[in-house]
Amino acid sequence: MAAVGTDVEIMLKDIGMTYKSNTNTDVVALTNVTMNIYKGEFISLLGPSGCGKTTLLRIIADLLTPSVGEITVGGETPREARLKRKYGIVFQGAVLYEWRTVKKNVMLPLEIMHLPKKDCEERAEKMLELVGLKDFAKHYPRQLSGGMQQRVGIARALAIQPEILLMDEPFSALDEFTRERLHEDLLRIWRKTNKTIVFVTHNIQESVFLSDRVCVLSPHPGRLSALIDIDLPRPRTVQVKNTPEFTGYVAQIRSSFEGI
Repeated sequence: MAAVGTDVEIMLKDIGMTYKSNTNTDVVALTNVTMNIYKGEFISLLGPSGCGKTTLLRIIADLLTPSVGEITVGGETPREARLKRKYGIVFQGAVLYEWRTVKKNVMLPLEIMHLPKKDCEERAEKMLELVGLKDFAKHYPRQLSGGMQQRVGIARALAIQPEILLMDEPFSALDEFTRERLHEDLLRIWRKTNKTIVFVTHNIQESVFLSDRVCVLSPHPGRLSALIDIDLPRPRTVQVKNTPEFTGYVAQIRSSFEGI
């Protein structure tokens, strides 16, 4: 496993989330989720549709308030962390503004923060260089591939210099070849920035390749059914997928879903 800090970044205790359905009945999305996420860790929330993994990510991000339980982020409430801009969020789609150039899309949250224009430009250029898009700063989103658009989304999320990067299935719509390239790019960026990353996915191989730990969530209701350490050497390349160790982790996680 990579060297992960011993400091707890995110503490989740007995988290539960219940919604009201259209028929006014209770729908339990999450129940009794308890875990710690450590500073500098790359952790994946893995599970099938309906297991509550995106709900859990949104609770961490202060986009949802849990029905029960306790959560702290660096010793603060999620709201306090959000107001201090400790989060950068990357969604399934890049959500870029078509009328703004790549550079100006990355600058947008910095402009909202009212940073001086020169600082906005310098930070955007630095983030675009980090994600390998320095030469595309003046392009528009329609001129980029899906994978390049997602890199812009990552650059924009990192531009505010967050401590935690939250990623909600950011590569799920991409083809396998593009996804593999972005996996390696993301790990490179993670090594350089030392962010804590919480990554939502339904892809077992993706979770094993990227993560220090995989949090397996089972549905009906959503619950933490396994928390698996991934003890594969870093830095990782796609060649690790051909090893017996990698195959073993995939099999172990797949077996944890049996009987669901």
